[in-house]
Amino acid sequence: MYKELIVCTVIIVIIVTLDIFLQNYTKNSTMEIEGRLSKIKECIENKDMDTQEKELDMLDNIWEDKHNKLAYYIEHDELEKVDSSIVKIRYFLENGDIPSAVAELETGKFILKHIEDKYKFNFQNIF
Repeated sequence: MYKELIVCTVIIVIIVTLDIFLQNYTKNSTMEIEGRLSKIKECIENKDMDTQEKELDMLDNIWEDKHNKLAYYIEHDELEKVDSSIVKIRYFLENGDIPSAVAELETGKFILKHIEDKYKFNFQNIF
């Protein structure tokens, strides 16, 4: 009986520790991507095309790296929404459709916030 209690306790501690680590990684990743989206929006508002292109390229590189790691534990449908949002942002900007690009930026931020909230370790998500 005593051994089973220790094993169960160790397993629970491992699960909680891993969940905290993954939650922090998810939060940091979404904040970093949201920050890049905000910088792109600032570039659009300031009509700074050179910086905007650099920020888009940095966003693509960062997202590619984060996507590969997040895909281990987040549903692929959620990550696919962010992928398509980034592609739409680039397309709209390349074609000069600024209002649609800004709307898609905000959609991307909303999706990232949703991912962060969905994978938080709280009672609402557990039950």
